[in-house]
Amino acid sequence: MTTKPNLIFIMSDDHAAHAISAYGSRVNHTPYMDRIAKEGIRLDAVYCTNSVCSPSRATILTGTYSHINGVSSIWTEIDYRVPTFIDALKEHTDYQTAMFGKWHLGEHGNAVPRNFDAWRIFPGQGDYINPKMIDAQGEHVVDGYATDIVTDLALDFIDQRDPDRPFCMMVHHKAPHRPWIPDEKHKHLYNDGTIPEPETFFDDHASRSRAIQGVHMTIADDMGADDLKQPVPQELRGPENRSARMHWKYQIYMRDYLQTVQSIDDNIGRLLDHLDAVGLAENTLVVYTSDQGFFLGDHGWFDKRLMFDQSLQMPMLMRWPAEIQPGSTCEAIITNVDFAATFLDICGLDVNEVLPANQGRSFRTLLRGETVDDWPDAAYYRYWEHDDPIHHAPGHYGIVTDQYKLIYYYGAGLGVPGASELTYDPEWELYDRRADPQELTNVADDPAYAAVRTDLEAKLADIQSHYRDEPYRGSGTPHPEWGPYDEEVFARIKNYVANIAATS
Repeated sequence: MTTKPNLIFIMSDDHAAHAISAYGSRVNHTPYMDRIAKEGIRLDAVYCTNSVCSPSRATILTGTYSHINGVSSIWTEIDYRVPTFIDALKEHTDYQTAMFGKWHLGEHGNAVPRNFDAWRIFPGQGDYINPKMIDAQGEHVVDGYATDIVTDLALDFIDQRDPDRPFCMMVHHKAPHRPWIPDEKHKHLYNDGTIPEPETFFDDHASRSRAIQGVHMTIADDMGADDLKQPVPQELRGPENRSARMHWKYQIYMRDYLQTVQSIDDNIGRLLDHLDAVGLAENTLVVYTSDQGFFLGDHGWFDKRLMFDQSLQMPMLMRWPAEIQPGSTCEAIITNVDFAATFLDICGLDVNEVLPANQGRSFRTLLRGETVDDWPDAAYYRYWEHDDPIHHAPGHYGIVTDQYKLIYYYGAGLGVPGASELTYDPEWELYDRRADPQELTNVADDPAYAAVRTDLEAKLADIQSHYRDEPYRGSGTPHPEWGPYDEEVFARIKNYVANIAATS
């Protein structure tokens, strides 16, 4: 039997950390996710680098930002020329690899999952009930509920694997993504009117930028009948009934959302119990995360995209008895760019030797509770889908530290497919996260924060230079339509691929 650790990477879609009881949820209880935290570690400052499904997934796989891997939006497919950590495992180790569930990085030609010994994925977003799934043999309809199906595939792989070789398995759920269709066995949970509303539910957005005030993400006005599975009653329509309509919609939205989360939690329990039953728990790293956060009525919004904590933060729970102390926590700032380096480190590889475009660092040392003196003190974020046709979120970038968050809305599109060229005047937002943890008051123009803003702007420029991302300078600014616009990085990738081919 192998002594190398196995890796099970469970990821959901749009699951906010504040809908997990291990993170102090006020709205639900997740005992099996909590079990991972109790028996392992809860990471409290993990951030996505682009809060949209496809970009986050591409970043996790490649250890690169959107401008390198080419996935700047849900409209773009992954650049298959950029190696992934799965490619590295297949080329340099004897790991078995598997991928089940939501892929969302393209489903045709070179965009399908590669270097997986076993895979079956949902096309596009996937369906909750009797979903279509794609594998190497083609497309099939699989009867059942999507979250159960993905877990069934994972359990089958564990039972059918070669026990003499380690494995890396990605278990990626559709839930709790829209349209939030629960399994029948959870439909009795969370009766209407019982779910607490967030403290910022009626945020008036008074101090925010003009671009933010124009987003179409409000529960009151932008959540439609398709999401609610029923029309808004006549007595709740109109501007005079906005508050009552908001209360009504929130309860339906959150009931359905939390019911789909409960299915994920139950299925994590099935997976953990199976690891115990087959004797794999001690030598398996179990990771639970979501591809980004989600607004659960916070600031009156649903969806994600914006650089506020509920959207920006990724939950991350990890259990690995060999190195992680039970019940531990980590406050260090980590991004999804760091995942690939960490997974490869744990599997015995140096990311800088096997992923030529890598931009992340392994946080394995942090998992052991050790201090890393030169660990980054800020995370860099960039959202590219300026004025997307559904939510009209503005293009922006910024940084977050333990105390501050600086955001720059640069005011115009960069030719993102499906987005408009609507322009705004460039605007800044600055939040003091200690004095204002709810991020309600923009202090970018407050004289008391002038020196802080100057320092953070300089830090933002340094970080963009470090990651080789071009700040917005007008319509000619490079944009990752497909593939890395950084020629030096692309040359490094081509050289690496050529060397692999020459030695294989």
